[in-house]
Amino acid sequence: MNQPLLKEARPEVDAQSAPTGVGATLRSLREAKRLSPAEVSARLKFTNRQLDALETEQWDRLPSGVSLRGFVKNYGRYLEADVDALLIMLDNQVGPTSMPRVAVSNAASLGPSDLPLQGEPTHRPWGWFVIILILLFVAGFYAVERGWVPDSWLVFDWLKSLKK
Repeated sequence: MNQPLLKEARPEVDAQSAPTGVGATLRSLREAKRLSPAEVSARLKFTNRQLDALETEQWDRLPSGVSLRGFVKNYGRYLEADVDALLIMLDNQVGPTSMPRVAVSNAASLGPSDLPLQGEPTHRPWGWFVIILILLFVAGFYAVERGWVPDSWLVFDWLKSLKK
């Protein structure tokens, strides 16, 4: 009962014309949406060479690992495709492209030679903080001298003497 519906829904697709790799799949999805490679390249900020290398599955012309995975993921999202299926196809073609697991060693096995000699430098914005404070003090004294500050705000007598 379902078989005639499937054949009617997609009569132009048969087993021989279906794309087999991730590149061919992405190309057929792009062509089905009637997008040119230049449009996709401009939207995704990838070069035409990278796009062509992916669609023709020239893996040596593309970055490997996580970068390639991200490239396929972004392209699949743009084409509104099943990104997980594309990534599985990519892993089957190229090999695992996900990030490798890092083994964590026991803290007890660490010795003094494993610790850095100096701590990592911390970059604190103290310089900017000091410059801003100085500018605020200068602006405050200028405002007091010009008479822009009411007398009720001046709690110290030496500030009132600046105003005169």
